[in-house]
Amino acid sequence: MYNKIIRPLLFKISPEKIHHIIVDLLKFGHYIPGCRPILRSMFAIKDKNLEREVFGIKFPNPVGLAAGFDKNAEVYEELNAMGFGFVEVGTVTPKAQPGNPKPRLFRLPKDSALINRMGFNNKGVESMAKNLRKKKCHMVIGGNLGKNTTTPNEKAPADYLKDFRLLYDSVDYFVVNISCPNITNLRKLQDKDNIKDILTGLTEFRRGQSNYRPILLKISPDLTFEQIDDTIEVIKKCGIDGIVATNTTTSRAGLITDSDTVANLGNGGLSGKPLTERSIEIVRYISQKTGGTFPIIGVGGIMSEDDAVAMLEAGASLIQVYTGFIYNGPKFVRDICKRLCLESQIKQGSY
Repeated sequence: MYNKIIRPLLFKISPEKIHHIIVDLLKFGHYIPGCRPILRSMFAIKDKNLEREVFGIKFPNPVGLAAGFDKNAEVYEELNAMGFGFVEVGTVTPKAQPGNPKPRLFRLPKDSALINRMGFNNKGVESMAKNLRKKKCHMVIGGNLGKNTTTPNEKAPADYLKDFRLLYDSVDYFVVNISCPNITNLRKLQDKDNIKDILTGLTEFRRGQSNYRPILLKISPDLTFEQIDDTIEVIKKCGIDGIVATNTTTSRAGLITDSDTVANLGNGGLSGKPLTERSIEIVRYISQKTGGTFPIIGVGGIMSEDDAVAMLEAGASLIQVYTGFIYNGPKFVRDICKRLCLESQIKQGSY
């Protein structure tokens, strides 16, 4: 029903506008008695076989929502009720910012893909912290951290540290986002010296806290394996807890959509099916390089249940979806969880 009727109707509306409509509907659901239990009964699966413990946190299932959907931590409880094992909010910056000029979000239906150049549009870290203090249900929340567009790279560590400090008591883990292609010069921060400067400030602050919050680094799919090796070396030295692989790509290779149409859309990060093979390849490489001892959140191009299984088999401890959620609808998380339960039963010989 979603693919044949609902999605075609939704896709007649501009992608950013329909995103805001859906978020507003979820916010409205917050005030309707019984809304969350209904969502949970429709979409959530509770099964011991789905539970995971990763970097000291217990997850009810390994399927999370990637950053970018709930930018300001406004509907995370409703999303949790829709079956996600965890929700990553953000990307957040110290000061509110409008992001890049519109239009800045585009669909490529032939490729089951999206192109975005949102530019970290958000209401700022203080607004997010206020929203997170309203949390009533028990759930796992990640905070995706960024810097303001106007902040020069040499001052970026201070931006990340401010985000980190203000959200420290409100989220369960952190993701340092230095790999988004939609912020001018941001990906230059992926140089190992810049990574070290940012992460050192965060880990030093963490040492003075009574509660331990895992820190992960989100990397680009456009890195070479040599650059990934450098990144692994730095994050081990800095003592952070894992990697999120991967962000969106600037590559337009292999698209079905004609090149003129793609060129007219302009710059931006590509997500969805064209990223599947590369993101799984990077997860597999990191897992093999670290002997499977380093937690990885696999994200990028998970468009089917098979993709989810492949990502976990490549070495991901957890997975995240976003574009796949848009193209497959709200039952996508439930379908993945049902498939993972079946896989677990087959391995245990109980099916």
